[in-house]
Amino acid sequence: MNRHPLRCAGLACLFATSAHAATLDAPAAVPAQPLWELGLAGGVVSAPSYPGADDRETRALGLPLLIYRGKIFRADQSGIGARLFRTDAAELDVGLAASLPARSDDVEARAGMPDPGALAEFGPRLKLRLARFDGYSGLRAELPLRAVMEVRSGVRHQGYTFEPRLAYDRRSMDGKWLFETNLSAVVGDGKINRYFYEVRPEYATATRPAYQAKSGLVLVRAGLFVARAINRDLRAYGFVRAENYGAGANDNSPLHLRDNGVSAGFGLSWTFKRSAALASE
Repeated sequence: MNRHPLRCAGLACLFATSAHAATLDAPAAVPAQPLWELGLAGGVVSAPSYPGADDRETRALGLPLLIYRGKIFRADQSGIGARLFRTDAAELDVGLAASLPARSDDVEARAGMPDPGALAEFGPRLKLRLARFDGYSGLRAELPLRAVMEVRSGVRHQGYTFEPRLAYDRRSMDGKWLFETNLSAVVGDGKINRYFYEVRPEYATATRPAYQAKSGLVLVRAGLFVARAINRDLRAYGFVRAENYGAGANDNSPLHLRDNGVSAGFGLSWTFKRSAALASE
């Protein structure tokens, strides 16, 4: 599955790490999981409205939860997709994930401009295990390439992103805790950067001059994710992520108002039904 989208304002942002954190580096101490699970998930996420925004989006959501751990087709909190191949050292998957839309009227810098639609990201991701330190921890690299689609009165292609990512994860010996720290950078082509940062002449004002965006770095980010199994059916999740946009290719855009931002969230998931059959990872 793909991780959360570039503009993060939903449950995918909160739960995506839990769904994929140790799929490649899963230690032998972790027992086999059910082939499928049904449940409910809910949480609160607060994040910048877009990279470099002065405004924030805070969302509280509750959604049905379906997890399917097939050999090829997969579904979890972060999206749906297919695992094309997996070895002890590498894994390649392709997936789809989505975020919620924002309203330009709620984002002062974009007042009078078209509302950004809901974003969906689709594409392949290569995961490489760099090290396994013991039966409970490992270091991996992820190389996802995503096509970004906007859903707003139809579907429009809005460019491509590439997010190389380095992640270290560790499970507690009793399997109840999962920790992950990660570092990544997001690079966008000209089209997705125009989506976030361009001001066409018809939307220019005295305080918002016209601006033509270009391709290049969008942000760098560092994050911490923690999950806790309260009991067999109930799990708690939390994350905090610091982002820097000041080195981005479009830091001169009038829509770029902050060089730094923080996203955070907390949530719970409850499983009320699971299969007797176990997944074959």
